[in-house]
Amino acid sequence: MSRWHVYLLRCADGTLYAGISNDLSARLAAHNAGKGAKYTRSRLPVTVVWSQAMRSATAARKKEAAVKQMTRLEKEDMLTSGS
Repeated sequence: MSRWHVYLLRCADGTLYAGISNDLSARLAAHNAGKGAKYTRSRLPVTVVWSQAMRSATAARKKEAAVKQMTRLEKEDMLTSGS
């Protein structure tokens, strides 16, 4: 069973980007090579500031959707609380 991860990236301009992957290190490398999401291509480099392992792709997509609905302040609070 592959492990899926929901993750938050901090872009060079300080913005946050949420995504999912079943290989987080490869996905981060793709983002930083300019082969990731269109949003991050013009905001390089990016770093992972938060990730959470999920049991399935479905669970990861649901969590990603919930994170994307959060305000920036809620995301920053999540980062400082570690949840």
